Formats: sequence, C-alpha cells, structure tokens
Amino acid sequence: MVDVLAAPQQGKADSALRTLTGISIAHWVSHFHLLVLPMLFPFLKAQLGVGYIELGFALTVFAVVSGLTQAPTGYLVDHFGARRILLIGLTLGGFALILLGLHLSYASLIACAVLLGLANSVYHPADYAILAEHMDEARMGRAFSIHTFAGFLGGAVAPAIVAALVTLSGGTGALIASGAIGIAVASLLLVMNIPDAGASRKKPGAENAQRQAVITPALIVLTALFMLLSLSVAGINNFGVVALMSGYGTSYSAANVMLTAFLGASAAGVLAGGFLADHTERHGYVAAACFAANAAIVLLI
Repeated sequence: MVDVLAAPQQGKADSALRTLTGISIAHWVSHFHLLVLPMLFPFLKAQLGVGYIELGFALTVFAVVSGLTQAPTGYLVDHFGARRILLIGLTLGGFALILLGLHLSYASLIACAVLLGLANSVYHPADYAILAEHMDEARMGRAFSIHTFAGFLGGAVAPAIVAALVTLSGGTGALIASGAIGIAVASLLLVMNIPDAGASRKKPGAENAQRQAVITPALIVLTALFMLLSLSVAGINNFGVVALMSGYGTSYSAANVMLTAFLGASAAGVLAGGFLADHTERHGYVAAACFAANAAIVLLI
C-alpha cells in the first residue's frame, strides 16, 4: 500500500526535476548568447572596420528589441503555450548567430542583434510560466534560484567558452558554434518532453475565476528596479572586458577571467538567495539590504 501511494509522488518529483533541468539549461543558453557578441568585439572591430560606438549600437538594438517585445511575448505564451514559444526562441537565437557567422557584415550584425533580441524576449515569460505551474510551491524559491543560477552560470562561462572557440576555429567559427548550441538545446528539450504552460494548460474552474489586474503599483516599482539592475549589470557584462583592456592595459585573457569571476560570484549569490527566499517572508527587507550593501561596495570602488 505504501509503495502504491508513494509511486505517484515519486513520479511527480521526477517530472518536476526533469522540468527544472530542461528550463535551467534553456536559461543557461539565453545568458550565454547574451555575451557572445560582446566577447567577440575585438574580432568584430577588426573584421568589420568599425569602432566600439557602432558595436555598442548593435547591443542597443538588441536591448531595445528585447525590452519592447517582452510584454507581447508574454501574451503569446499565455495564448499559444510556453513550450512552443521557448523552442522558437532557442532556435531563432541559434540561427541568428549562425547566419552572422556565414555572412559577416555590419548589416548582418544589426540583423543578428534584432533576431537575438526577439529570441531573448521569450525566456523569462516562458520559463516562469512553466516553473510556476509545475514546481512545488514550498520549493518555488529554490526552483527560481536554480533557474536564475543556470542563467548566471551561462554568462560566467561564456568568456572562457568563446575564447576557446576563437582559439580553435576563429571568430567566425565561434559564432557558428555558439548558434549551434541553441539549436542543440532546443532539440534536447524536445527529447526531454518538458511540459507546457499557458493557454493549453488552463486549470479547472479558471473560466469562472475573478480577473486580477496585471499592472499594479508593486509591479511598476519592481519593473523599475529590474530595469536599473539590468542597466548596471549589462554595462559590466558588455563593456567590462573592453574597459579593462583599453583603460588599464589588461590582456584579453585576464579581462575575461575577471568578468568570469564577477559572474561566477553573482551566480553563487543567486543560488544562495533561493534557499533564503524559501525560509523568510520578509523578501522586500532582505532584497533592500542586499542592494544597499551592493551600492556601498560600488561606491567604495
């Protein structure tokens, strides 16, 4: 009797673990792809004959497209299912880098930035929709932290992986290989058969449930906070290596090691924060204290 009762619980736990693993791998790819172009700035600058202003404009295009399409992508997730949208995003990001590697020009770089921005807009709405529906509520904080940790880890190892790819196959080969990773992970998620969320997964009785407002004061404040946080981190991620090389004469390898250390420490902190979130109800105070400490460190530097 105990085995009969335990079997469904074990099956549910296995499904949750598979889901978290697949979604975390996808998030790893998203952050890895975020840093592919910045890590190749020295190569792109030499090959395209442009300056860092022109290269920075490509990142601006990426950021603007990604930001403007986040909300519409959320509606697509709700209406067409998170799984389908996530797979499209992984494939689109992969093809964008591969096409840039096959046809290297400044116009192709801008087109790649547009496609990468569209691809990047799917990860958070799709990932969170799947995790929120299929993770145990008591472990939700840890599930989100592992998901976020995987993303930070993707960014942390991106400098080393891209540098290794450049050494092995050159800048063009690095672009193609980085794109192939996204397509490979999309295929992996198909094989893993991760569950869906959104329109095709409506819960019983949802039709009669009272509609809640999406735009609230708390959401607006959190959106502004996340925007400022993203602005700060993006500056370090995208221009940290270039700033260290041009401003302090640091070698390309040493600058990548420093950026990897920063991203690795961020990943470890995110992972620890998930366990903290599950064991406290005062999330706002904890977050405020951490941001205050962070601001003090930056001011000291």
